This record gives sequence, structure tokens and C-alpha cells, in this order.
Amino acid sequence: PWQQFVEGNLYGWVDKKTRLRRFREGIIIVGAGNGKSTLVGGNATYAASKDGERGAEVYVLANSREQARIIFDECRAQISSSRVLEKHFRVTRDGIYYDKTRSKIQALATDSKNLDGRNVHLGIFDEIQEYRDYKLINLIKAKTKKRRQPLILYITTLGTVIDGPLMDYYKLGGDILNKTDAIAQRAADRVFVYIAEIDEEDDPNNTDCWQKANPSLGKLLHLEDLIDEWERCKPIPAERSNFINKQLNVFTSVDELSFLAPETIHKNNKQKPLEELEGALCYGGFDLAETEDFTSACLEFPLEEQEFFVLSHSWVPVHKVQENREKLDWAGLQKEGRLTVVDAPYVDYTMVLEWFEQMAKKYRIASIGYDPAKAVFLVRELERRGFSLSEVRQGELTLTAPLDNIKERFLDGKIVHNSDRLLNWYLGNVKLTKRGVNATYLPTKQTKSRKIDGFAALLCAHTEYMRKNQTAIRADQKISRVIALGGK
Repeated sequence: PWQQFVEGNLYGWVDKKTRLRRFREGIIIVGAGNGKSTLVGGNATYAASKDGERGAEVYVLANSREQARIIFDECRAQISSSRVLEKHFRVTRDGIYYDKTRSKIQALATDSKNLDGRNVHLGIFDEIQEYRDYKLINLIKAKTKKRRQPLILYITTLGTVIDGPLMDYYKLGGDILNKTDAIAQRAADRVFVYIAEIDEEDDPNNTDCWQKANPSLGKLLHLEDLIDEWERCKPIPAERSNFINKQLNVFTSVDELSFLAPETIHKNNKQKPLEELEGALCYGGFDLAETEDFTSACLEFPLEEQEFFVLSHSWVPVHKVQENREKLDWAGLQKEGRLTVVDAPYVDYTMVLEWFEQMAKKYRIASIGYDPAKAVFLVRELERRGFSLSEVRQGELTLTAPLDNIKERFLDGKIVHNSDRLLNWYLGNVKLTKRGVNATYLPTKQTKSRKIDGFAALLCAHTEYMRKNQTAIRADQKISRVIALGGK
């Protein structure tokens, strides 16, 4: 049905007066293995023979000739398997010809020696997720002006090149579908958009959402096979990222890694009675983020054998619970004392202040680390009440060594937090991302609804601990060793 929807829109919308097609461009983005090549292979043979265009030139285009030949070879296969088509098309190694109208189908690439002199009727750009510039796209689009109803198709899965043409077209498609007025209506009416992807708030572990990115599920793809693949690659961050990218159609980066694998998180679900910590030395941290979203605070206690105990708490306004995009056990987390749901549209920072004051009655808080963003009021009030605070800038120079060190502690099973489910959720949401080619990895959240506020508060506390204890790890140390461990 999804193929019928695409083709019905591309070819079914015509002008009443001119009888020419409405759409001149089509952006088609679906997960891997859903039959994109088969679909547009049919478009190519139709454009060369039955589209009412004499001398039609159809080109399959890609970054490499090998990639371009995938759809070209699909055209050849469709023709050779049909007695009817075989009678009308002449197939050679490098071209498919429909002599009746002097039309042709060819595969071209950016490395083709001569792209001039073309008169494009249909251009099919295969896997534009690999493109890093508009050189080939602009050249081909410029060659369509002499045609009455040219069509350019962009066929792809989402990719890892987040600063190339695909990201621009993806955003353009979103603007068109959501009618944001970012593009003139006249231009928007000429672009057909079909994007099959999981939603931003969807959890990749939820197989119920996989159909969104895989419209051929149950036909060309089988759910049990995909589940087997997911379970196999899930513990390996790089392969997990690739599955989410290719099969669930989510932009990822080759420079992104999950911070911790699920088994590592589980390994740290150890227990220690809170009564044993009364009067113990600890270091604090908090992450205020947006007041209308999650806010978190944390205490980190150095223990023997290089272990650390983590005591964490979060606050969230009631509307977040009502929206429930995060799909958390809100009532259970409140009962466990991990979360406070605020009956207000935002979290008042005085709640964080009061929490630290309550904790200071039980434990010796040496100092508190904090992200200076949005923290002016709370910092002033904490200092006024006698707390010692230090800024934790959210950059490579400050965070690289603490991030490396705390990950090593997790890998060694040295973090104790009394099976804090909310903290585990935060940890599972953290991914490591490079902000530049030569940059080191820094933490960020995987999707909009996958919050990391509790981890950010913990990282501030751990940074403060390392400062005060003059750890031997250099501030500019990169986390290459930890990354090499594969997040396990």
C-alpha cells in the first residue's frame, strides 16, 4: 500500500488544464530493505516508455557508479523477467533503450567524466544520505528545464552525514508536511514528501513502533528477523547505532556512541543502607535545564575500594506526567523517593535549595558543582546559606577527564545507587558525541524525550570530587581507551 500511495501522488496529481504533473520533486525516505530500488526501477522504465516524452533521458545517480548501478540493474532485471517489456526495450551493459521514442536509462555518478549535454526527464538520486554537497544535484536539476514535466526523485534512508543535502531536504520535507510557511506555498506544492521513520519520542526497544520506519514489514521484511538482529547488535554501541540509523530511520553520527551498554548499567545495581552514610563526606551537583522540564540534583559519596555511592533526586512539573512522552512509572518513582512531581507549570528552584538543605542535615557536603547556565539565583541562595560551590563548564577541557573516570567506575561495577530506576533511565539515554572532527566525546541525549538531567547532575558532582581530590588524570586526557571498550 505504501508504494501505491507514493505512486498515486507522484503521477495522480495533474493540472486540469495542461494535464501535466503537479509534483516535480519527490523526497522518499524509508528504512533499509523496504523495496526502494524495486519501486523506482519501475519509475525509470515507465518514464522511458509511457510518460509521453520523446527522447526521454532517465538517469540513476549516486556517489559511485557501483551504487548507481543498483537501481539500473533492477531495471534490467524487471525487463528481462517480463516477456512484454523484453519486446520493447533494448538492454546493453551501460544503457537501456526504448527505441520507439528514442529514450534511454543510464547510471551516472559524481565521478562520471562527462555530465554535460544531458536533457533530463527523470533523475533518480539513490542514497543521498551519502552526499556531502550539491554538486551533482544542482548539475542534474539544471538539465531539466527543457522538459515539460520533469521529475527528480531522492530515494534514501536517513544517514550519518548530518551536514549534507539530505539533512536540508529532511528539514524541507518537515516544513512542507507541517506547513510552517518556511517555504512558499507555490514551491511546496511542487514537492512530494514521504518520510517513514519512528517518532522522536519512540523507544527503539519498542517493536510496536518499527512499522513506522518499515512500511513493508510483514511483506519484504519480517519482524522476528529484525528482532533477532536488534537483540544481537544491541549490546554493541556502534552496531546498535547502525540499526537505529538504517532500520528505524533515525539520523545518527559515526562519531556517536552510547555511553553505557545495558549490561554495564545493570552491573551497578548494588545496595548500601543509607543509614551507613550518615555523617559521610560527599560532593553535590545539580542540573537545572529548563524549569518546565526535568530538574535533577545529586550527591556522590566516595567509598572504600574506589567505589562511589550516588544519591539522586529529580523534579518534574505535572504536565510532563500528563503528557507521558517519557513512558515512565511516575507513581512508582515517587513512591521510591526518586522523583517529586510538582503541581505547577514549572519547577521552582527553591525546591532544589531545600533538598540540599535537608541533605546537609544528614551528610557532610564538601562542595557542589554546577553548570552556570540558568543557575544564578540558586547559586546565590546556596552560597548565602553557607554551601561551597564551583562552576562546571560544559566543555571538553572541563568534562573529558571526569567523563572518562566515571565511565571507568561504571565499567568496573564501582557505582552503588540502590537500584535507582530513574538514574538507570538517565544513564541509558546518554550518548557520546563529537562536536568536531578533532574533538573529544561529550555527553548528550539520544532523543528529545530521552532525558539525561540526572546524569548531568552526577557528572557535575564527580567533576567536583576530582577537583577536590587532585586526581592524577590530566584535564586534557581523551576518552579513547574507554571508547575502545565498546561501552560494555
